[in-house]
Amino acid sequence: MSVRESLWTMDSFEEALFSINHGGAVITHLPRLVAGLPPSVAALWRQLFRVDVSHGTIHPPDRMHGWIERAFGSVEAVLHQEIIRVTNQWTLEGAIFNRIRGLRPQQGRYQSDIDQIIAASAGPQDEAGFCTPESGTPEDRFGRVRGRYCLSASNVAKFDGWHGVLIFDQHNPLNFNLERVEDYIQTAGRWFDAVHTADPQAVYPFFIWNCLWRSGASVIHGHAQMSVSHGMAYPKVELLRRTAEQYHNQHNANYFQDVWRVHRALGLGLNIHSDNTHGYVSLTPIKEKEVVLFGNDVQELAQYLYHVLDCFVTELGVQSFNVSITMPPLNDTPESWTNVPTIVRIVDRGDPNSRGSDIGAMELYAATVVASDPFNIANALAGRFP
Repeated sequence: MSVRESLWTMDSFEEALFSINHGGAVITHLPRLVAGLPPSVAALWRQLFRVDVSHGTIHPPDRMHGWIERAFGSVEAVLHQEIIRVTNQWTLEGAIFNRIRGLRPQQGRYQSDIDQIIAASAGPQDEAGFCTPESGTPEDRFGRVRGRYCLSASNVAKFDGWHGVLIFDQHNPLNFNLERVEDYIQTAGRWFDAVHTADPQAVYPFFIWNCLWRSGASVIHGHAQMSVSHGMAYPKVELLRRTAEQYHNQHNANYFQDVWRVHRALGLGLNIHSDNTHGYVSLTPIKEKEVVLFGNDVQELAQYLYHVLDCFVTELGVQSFNVSITMPPLNDTPESWTNVPTIVRIVDRGDPNSRGSDIGAMELYAATVVASDPFNIANALAGRFP
């Protein structure tokens, strides 16, 4: 019996377990799945999360029926809608799931070939200079950090005093493999060390990879960004650190491990065969398809990051995404980071051909509204890890 299967010990949960193991669970099953959790995991769920269910109904006029059938498959599909809202009671991150949202017709979609757009921006068209980084981009005062497939530059428009760019050797940001992703992370680590050597007060490293314009990237050419800040970590990182510390003080347990245990019990854990690295498809994603990895072996995390991204691109059709890597400080700090591992978050940012934003007032000021089903993402990622 596997570790995951050993958590499912209640007879009343056999049907749900069968459903999950055969890829049949969907987000609307979540209340039933939670109700059948074994007592130890159910206690963790109540400690960490809550789920709320609401139902919406519509009464469309007859003249709308044809449009609804074309857009959503049938009129019956939208008459009664079940909405699932999941809230993390510690971080107050939350997501609202409704499968109908993913079927909405999108107005203003461009008809274009992404590969052609990317190719057309290469070479002399690359005004940012990323195609010729040695002569087209500035360097930091300690020079450049070079990897096998990338090199560093100093960001022209900085969001922090130490803000660098990691420029890939591939213009197309979707052209990556395991060796390249490992090299990007290794090279970023050496850039962090170089910054800290030049400025010992710079101790809080942060890594981001924005792929294509939907993700916020201002340059098409493949690149990531790195920063090291003074004083304290960025606010959202510090909030997570404080959450982990408070959780440990109150429950004498590791926050990240317990969140993972709940996701694993519900069938959303990734099948990672490692004692150092864990992962899951989030029930409170920042946006579509969010996957979270965490552990203390950065190189191992880089390998699993590659496998998630490869699945996103080759199986799930993702073209634009965000990656963030939160790391403990480079030196001792007044606050404790004992309970915080290295954390990788990956999220899909939607169709690059769409004019519509995936983030609106709900995401900015209330809760994330999600169209993708985390159980479908977990099924796609099953078996992806060596």
